[in-house]
Amino acid sequence: MSETTDPVSEPVDPVSETVDPVSETVDRLEAAAYTIPTDRPESDGTFAWDATTIVVVHVRAGDHWGLGYTYGPACTAELVVAMLRDVVVGADPMAPQRLSARIRSALRNAGQPGIGALALSAVDLAMHDLKARVLGLPLAVMLGSVRDAVPIYGSGGFTTYGPDAVAEQLAGWRDSGIDRMKIKVGRDPGQDPPRLAAAREAIGPRSGLMVDANGAFRPHEALAWAECYRDYGVDYLEEPVSSDDLAGLNAVRTGSPPGIAIAAGEYSWSVLDARRLLETGAVDIVQADATRCGGVTDLLRIDALCVAAGRPFSAHCAPAITASVGCALHSLEHLEYFHDHVRIEQLLFDGVPRQTGGSLTPALDTPGNGLSLRTADARRYQVWP
Repeated sequence: MSETTDPVSEPVDPVSETVDPVSETVDRLEAAAYTIPTDRPESDGTFAWDATTIVVVHVRAGDHWGLGYTYGPACTAELVVAMLRDVVVGADPMAPQRLSARIRSALRNAGQPGIGALALSAVDLAMHDLKARVLGLPLAVMLGSVRDAVPIYGSGGFTTYGPDAVAEQLAGWRDSGIDRMKIKVGRDPGQDPPRLAAAREAIGPRSGLMVDANGAFRPHEALAWAECYRDYGVDYLEEPVSSDDLAGLNAVRTGSPPGIAIAAGEYSWSVLDARRLLETGAVDIVQADATRCGGVTDLLRIDALCVAAGRPFSAHCAPAITASVGCALHSLEHLEYFHDHVRIEQLLFDGVPRQTGGSLTPALDTPGNGLSLRTADARRYQVWP
């Protein structure tokens, strides 16, 4: 680090001299992928899985490291190293937004959505963490927090879970102080009513019940099932049809029973996707995932769009790394406390914020996002390099 002049003993002329907070540029970028088996088989309306892969990125400037990650295939880590190392090394740690624009340009021919967006998001999260650590500030404080904690909802209830398993999981969240829960629906719709009945009985009449179809329906099917969901007090229907079907989402939103909000956007790859959801009137609640949409840089832009449009925002998954950013989002309604990611983040990282009374509170006495990888614990799951 460069030394600065003591302003008491030797005042600095603000016109003739500028004191930079850091002189180092980014001098190292690392990425690795870890695949963690689920605790039992899982599925939603359109996909089934038995493991989840997390790609962890570190960036260094001098004595400071920043950490970011995303959830996606292991080849995302290879893309970070092969295509982005030369872009990231030499970057100014005080200017993560400038680097974000350079990365999007570097990915132009490779493809900016999908794996490209995952790679960008992990690097952007790491760069904002690095900047906060260099400045010695908690990330939430550096971003300009508008709240000290973020409200969460329990998320799981996979379609592989029968009524008893659904009730057990949701009752556990209820007992921990969480008052909103979401289950998956749509894989075998005829099996959903008993699962919904078990969910409602487990959480009681006053807790919020949400469902996620993961794009399993066509618009007319989604509308029919929305009537059924209303009977169980469901007030939030996520991705009833594919998020690519903006007209279909709009039809479901305008035709659904009063009191059911339609949400989508977890596969927004940038602020542009979120803008389309808003401009077409496709949703009541906008979603985005910090580990997919472009990291902190685009998540803040999406928040601004939601504020301007008067729409609430719901942050998708990755709760440990999203909690600090969520404190700076004006339009935030809640953050998804997703079973798989909660388990993985507690398994691999120190500094994971714990939920209390239905909220996550990031540490405000630690620079950056407060997270550090437990390398020895992670190594057993490493699949790349």
